[in-house]
Amino acid sequence: MTLSPGIMLKGQHRIGDRVLFDTDLHIPRAQWTCLLGPSGVGKSTILRLILGLETGGVFSGSFAATDGRPLAGRISYMAQSDLLLPWLSVLDNICIGARLRGQPPNADRARMLLQRVGLSDHADQKIATLSGGMRQRVALTRTLFEDRPIVFLDEPFSALDAGTRADMQELAAEVLRTRTVLLVTHDPAEAARLAHQITVMSPQETQNWPVPETAALREINAAETLACQAQLLAYLRGVSA
Repeated sequence: MTLSPGIMLKGQHRIGDRVLFDTDLHIPRAQWTCLLGPSGVGKSTILRLILGLETGGVFSGSFAATDGRPLAGRISYMAQSDLLLPWLSVLDNICIGARLRGQPPNADRARMLLQRVGLSDHADQKIATLSGGMRQRVALTRTLFEDRPIVFLDEPFSALDAGTRADMQELAAEVLRTRTVLLVTHDPAEAARLAHQITVMSPQETQNWPVPETAALREINAAETLACQAQLLAYLRGVSA
């Protein structure tokens, strides 16, 4: 795998006459950047824009990798909806990308990751038999399995109970340690724990928020983490009011 580049994005996105966002965003290489903010401010749209997917609007500006190379083919993406294929097994869903590219999938690595997310006993089950939280873990496993230098995660832990969420955050932080990660979340606690950079989006502005001096991944109950979480929540409540 090549070194993970950063991403620069500058410009304005409009939906009809409404400006969804106007931003100058720098996503540092080999770090976790969290996009945090209320619904409807364009967090997921930024991911879709960089991926070249339909955004429902018009973007005026530019974005590029900091190494000057094309972004196409270098991003692994976990959408809000799991996008799993119900007629395939759990294992086949994880390996679908390799098969579509005509490559032999590394089934041993896929099974290892399934073991890490606690689903090793479900590898051969059909997706329809799984709960929502289990499906989200399969989607996360598929994203980690792709092993790309850049990873986009859109609310990847939202369907998980608190304990499993903490476990999956730790797993993702471990596996993606050298990757450039862009995480969309509504959860201040998640941003305070995982991020090297927190970018707060609101209808009025986009700003970088001070992160704790302790290294990510932070202890959930550490004073610095809780203080950052509380400050973010207070700000977001004011923005949403």
